[in-house]
Amino acid sequence: MLLVEKYRPSTIDAFIGIDDARADAADLVANPYSGAWIFCGASGTGKTTLAMAIAAELGAEVHHIASQNCSVDTVKQLRHTLAYKPMFGAKWSVVIVDEADEMSGAAENAWLSLTDSTNRPTDTIIIFTCNSTEKLKDRFLSRCEKVKFSNNGIQPAIAELLAQTWETETGGASPAPNFARIAKDALGNVRESLQVLQKHIRRASRAE
Repeated sequence: MLLVEKYRPSTIDAFIGIDDARADAADLVANPYSGAWIFCGASGTGKTTLAMAIAAELGAEVHHIASQNCSVDTVKQLRHTLAYKPMFGAKWSVVIVDEADEMSGAAENAWLSLTDSTNRPTDTIIIFTCNSTEKLKDRFLSRCEKVKFSNNGIQPAIAELLAQTWETETGGASPAPNFARIAKDALGNVRESLQVLQKHIRRASRAE
């Protein structure tokens, strides 16, 4: 199993280095309410994974939409689907729209009515993820609560995660790579850091 999958956090408390976003997520789970959020930040900081963790802790039905599949028809069909109660006894529905800054202008417009406070579906949390909000219209952004994912200061936490992972996967084989350097070179990208560590683990395995 790839390290990025094996060590993907599944609970809100398990996330590292994104204290503000983690606190916002915990508050939402503790007191959930219908609305739209936009998770914005650099790649590999856990935006989609945190959205999935929110859904898991709410026991919610998940509707996951990739940017290339986010069409006007998709939004219309989703609106129809959300008019019905979630399956399997779930109370909440969580909609996750990845890379929302890459969706078409027509799709963005289609979301306006679905995210408006007077027309949004009940018991539904809509989470858009993006690297930047520059391409998104102000009227769309005004309907979303923004949660910023910052990689400032995250490198020490990543280095610690890499060290723990190395110990678990190799039994502390020596020589170990420079974990701090890996985190620095990856610019605080957790996914990329784990991918680099995977290469080092493979090399250590071949050297045995």
